[in-house]
Amino acid sequence: MTTTVPRPAAKTSVRDRLLRLAETVTTPLLPEDYLDLVAPLRAGAALRGRIVAVDPETRDAATLTIQPGRAWRGHRPGQYVRLGIDVDGVRQWRAYSVTSAPGRPDGRISVTVKAIPDGRVSNHLVHRTRVGTIVQLDQALGDFVLPDPVPARVLFLTAGSGITPVMGMLRSGAATRADVVVVHSAPTPDDVVFGAQLRALAAQGDIRLVERHTDRHGLLGVDELADLVPDHLDRQTWACGPVGMLDAVQEHWAAAGVADRLHTERFRPTVIAPGEGGTVTFTRAGLTLAADGGTPILDAGEAAGALMPSGCRMGICYGCVLPLRQGAVRDLRDGTLTTALPGDGVLIQTCVSAAAGTCDIDL
Repeated sequence: MTTTVPRPAAKTSVRDRLLRLAETVTTPLLPEDYLDLVAPLRAGAALRGRIVAVDPETRDAATLTIQPGRAWRGHRPGQYVRLGIDVDGVRQWRAYSVTSAPGRPDGRISVTVKAIPDGRVSNHLVHRTRVGTIVQLDQALGDFVLPDPVPARVLFLTAGSGITPVMGMLRSGAATRADVVVVHSAPTPDDVVFGAQLRALAAQGDIRLVERHTDRHGLLGVDELADLVPDHLDRQTWACGPVGMLDAVQEHWAAAGVADRLHTERFRPTVIAPGEGGTVTFTRAGLTLAADGGTPILDAGEAAGALMPSGCRMGICYGCVLPLRQGAVRDLRDGTLTTALPGDGVLIQTCVSAAAGTCDIDL
């Protein structure tokens, strides 16, 4: 007689049983969704940060001190971090330089934001953000950093918010390891972000500071640098500021045959020019099509053969939501314009959004 012995049931840990029970109780949400509410910065969670302080710098700039989650891997002075925040119900992503020195004992970082005219995110962060707000974070990126060892003579050439990555370098001791000149432009003395700190460094002899106040002296021309910093072309230079300034600086250094001594950082390399209709690219599908300003992107994509997620097709269920990586769309219900800079990933409803210029969609 053959006796069949049943295979022992696989042992299930108490933790697994509790998780399955939790999933049953919390369905359709997962236990992790509730953990995100009570411990959003925990190990294993998506990288987030909690704003612990908002300190005004000027009338239109503020420094946000952030406690990042445990997944934060640190940064090098001069790098930036992409920050995601919900503004009027839409998650927006923007990149900001880290202005704190690495390795703070409390593990915190800071970013300094300058509000720009009609800037939805920057104005929200500067004027409306409250302590305790949770923001999304990416790991630090960027190669606008000083080498090791630091060159003997350094020139920082900045304007407006272009001083922010440089302040991260100065706070990390750049001025103690090199002969540093800072040339900075702003409309008035009161508009100089970190003005008091820069002037204190100059008074201590740590840096030589040249302030240019454009309301009084006009825009700084590269031809003036020879008088302000006679050896500027001999210095390793880090320049950050408006596109026009950087274009002029690059041309000046190239004409002198020392382009290799110039390092630049452009905060907004792409200008979004909204219009009516435009070219839509579904980046992962490798599909590009022309869409008019009155056709929902969902319909235009389906007509071109794209496999589009959809639901109610009325803007109610959010089954059609996709990330807008770059470009502009217009809400067909109320005409609201949504724009995204490269990599932003602003979520849009494709069933009620039409192309308002060239746009890239993550599909």
